[in-house]
Amino acid sequence: MFDIGFPELLVIGVVTLLVIGPEQLPSTMRAIALWIGRMRRSFSEIRRDIEQGIGADEIRQQLHNEAILKEIERSKAALAQTQADIDSLAKKASEAMTLDDVRPAEPTKHEQRSNEP
Repeated sequence: MFDIGFPELLVIGVVTLLVIGPEQLPSTMRAIALWIGRMRRSFSEIRRDIEQGIGADEIRQQLHNEAILKEIERSKAALAQTQADIDSLAKKASEAMTLDDVRPAEPTKHEQRSNEP
């Protein structure tokens, strides 16, 4: 976020040591750490209040449910397509079987010889 490297931190530490002094440095660092902790807690409380206010949990749950419903619809469409393919194949097979029953059988070679004069 701030892109501060080790050399920058070292410079900040040396300047702080010179300005504050070695006697008050531990108590100053403790106070800074306490303030940082308080700020983090405050920000997390504010974030939680905002999320509760806008109903972020409900929105996340609704988005999740919508994604699941879309997946179910895709599955239904795939099943319907598969069913249509199966019905089509069954109809073709049934028609083929019906045509074989209606079509006269071709005479065998033996029948052809016996019918010749």
